[in-house]
Amino acid sequence: MADGSVTVRYFAAAADAAGCTQETVPLGERASLGELRAVLADRHGPQMERVLSVAAFLQDDELTRDLSRPAASRVDVLPPFAGG
Repeated sequence: MADGSVTVRYFAAAADAAGCTQETVPLGERASLGELRAVLADRHGPQMERVLSVAAFLQDDELTRDLSRPAASRVDVLPPFAGG
């Protein structure tokens, strides 16, 4: 995240809440996933807040819910998926 921006990709209910499948979000260079989550909830409102409360984040090929981790330059927002 050299320039402080994060490319966020949305899937399923997260894409519905965001109204898009991808966007670039400006953040501080050492921003955490928690800070990113707060920006996304603020930007997209209560529906996104509900999705983010149960979503996991995929970054650097690792799935996490640890909001204290630094945000990578690309973060995928993955809500729970139904089915098997």
